[in-house]
Amino acid sequence: MQLLTTLVLFFALFMSACSQKVNVRALVPAQVDRASLVKKVSVTSFKNDSVALSAKIESTLSQQTIDNKHYFTIVNRSDFNKIIQEKKLQSSGLVEASTAAEIGSLIGAESIISGDVSNVTSSDSYYYEQRTKCADKKCKKLIKYKVRCLKRVIGLSADLRMIDVNRGDIIYADTIRDSSEYAHCSDDSEIIPDKDQVADYLAQRIAKSFVYRLTPHYRNFRVVLLEEPDFSYSDNQEKLLEVSLKYIEQKRYDKAEQFLVELIDSTDQRSYVPFYNLGVVKEIQGSYSDAQSYYATADSLMIEPVEEISSAYLRIQRTINNEKITQKQLAR
Repeated sequence: MQLLTTLVLFFALFMSACSQKVNVRALVPAQVDRASLVKKVSVTSFKNDSVALSAKIESTLSQQTIDNKHYFTIVNRSDFNKIIQEKKLQSSGLVEASTAAEIGSLIGAESIISGDVSNVTSSDSYYYEQRTKCADKKCKKLIKYKVRCLKRVIGLSADLRMIDVNRGDIIYADTIRDSSEYAHCSDDSEIIPDKDQVADYLAQRIAKSFVYRLTPHYRNFRVVLLEEPDFSYSDNQEKLLEVSLKYIEQKRYDKAEQFLVELIDSTDQRSYVPFYNLGVVKEIQGSYSDAQSYYATADSLMIEPVEEISSAYLRIQRTINNEKITQKQLAR
């Protein structure tokens, strides 16, 4: 009995892995909603910034686009530094909200990003790995031996803060940490990367992680299509399903829709398969209300639960809600 259950599970997983899948993308709103109210940004010079994190964040912010439109407007940091010097204000990296409000209003910024970067950390530990080699030329006997290895963990963290100039308060603040682990054994040909090189890489990742939270973005994921009839199809109906799937694979969604609608009519609207696949087509095209309608119909036709339909039914509602929030963020 246990063997039979294992074989059924394996077969289900195998079939799922072989099912036709399509790429779908959907807009996801920025995690920090208030950042959408202050898109004219100045990035200050950070404290202890040996990795040029402030420049990396500024560059990453300037590259953020949604549908070929820049999301942020960057105010030159030299203007910020000039005001700091002229007014003889203290800039310790994490600029005070009151100072940011005063300077931001003078340079035309709506928000200020400041930060304090930690020192790069490096931690080494040693261990041994077992190896084998031939004891003689004919390799009839093997010899086991150990080699000494080094594990190095290089880390970086930064305290980052985004301040609303008009309100004079903190929009978002966080400490972001990242690290990379490397190993080298005495018989390896490759060496561990330079500490400064790794620190620069970590700084780039921290910049992307920070900006990611402030910006709407597209999320890409894979969706499974239904390839098998949910009841006994005629030869013509099976052909309609087969052809529609081929057109979806070729990204000919207009033709796929034509054959799926014909299949819906041919089955007297009793089959959830074409409704679901048509919902996927509409989701790919960004017609979310249509996709929701088709998924709801497919869901109503289910007798036994179908994972793909249940997932789609819940997913499209999240997508519609996210789309509404994102459009508000983009319009501000």
